[in-house]
Amino acid sequence: MVDTCHDIGRPDLVECAELGVSELVTNALLHGSPPLTVRVRGTREHPRVEVRDGSTELPVMPEDATHDEDDLLLTFGRGLSIVARCSAAWGVAVEDDGKVVWFVPAAHSGEHMVPGVVTGEPPPPPSEPAPDEMHVELLEVPLRSYVEFQRHYRELRREVRLLALAHEVEYPLARDLAALFGDLDHHLREGLGADQIERALHSGAASADLLVAMPRPTAATIRRFIEMLDLADAFCREERLLSLARTPEQQRFQRWFLGEFVRQQAGEAPLPWQDAAVSRSQSSVS
Repeated sequence: MVDTCHDIGRPDLVECAELGVSELVTNALLHGSPPLTVRVRGTREHPRVEVRDGSTELPVMPEDATHDEDDLLLTFGRGLSIVARCSAAWGVAVEDDGKVVWFVPAAHSGEHMVPGVVTGEPPPPPSEPAPDEMHVELLEVPLRSYVEFQRHYRELRREVRLLALAHEVEYPLARDLAALFGDLDHHLREGLGADQIERALHSGAASADLLVAMPRPTAATIRRFIEMLDLADAFCREERLLSLARTPEQQRFQRWFLGEFVRQQAGEAPLPWQDAAVSRSQSSVS
């Protein structure tokens, strides 16, 4: 953690970063579940330390009142009083398969605790067929690319949500992205055709055909989602996020995959991934 702070040009955060990550790792080892990971995200101006473990159980949140030394000893490895004192912002993000406890290190530890924020990933309510529901055929979906898309989307969604939560004024685009992801969350969080992908992966297949049901208004909204993913790439580069923007390969796959919802919502026939890839290759040669 010390090396990371120096690498990004923020030696002023070393002391609080060390204090906070020590508390969070201890907490995860004593009360969490494996796997345990530690990483730095956010931006160089506002780096965020994240400690993830496999438990969805919330840690004991400190009260707003200032605790005395006895209280700090009693809550060592369990409470988050130390983190709350050495952070500019912090919180807990509960996900489907674990939780992330995060904090933005402050330049100096303070006497008063910064309130923590808890965000969650509650399971979506059972969906009922919509009167304007449409079916989208996704043909020859490359499973590896789809899994990377799911991972990228979840990481991006959580990143912009936490940036908007802790630094809304500095990163207005993160706020807009977080709002859009919230609008699409019901259909995108569990994955577009995730259960079908899971069966295909277990079978050892390299690709699969999917049939996905979705309300027409949501399919139309995906056009805006495609545009926002491009803006997110620019945001990652311009704001120097400590996470990578999409690779060209990821961009090509996601534009095809999401573009099929837009095309078919407009009444066009399905275009398989292989045909889309070949047409792009031919156009680039010509």
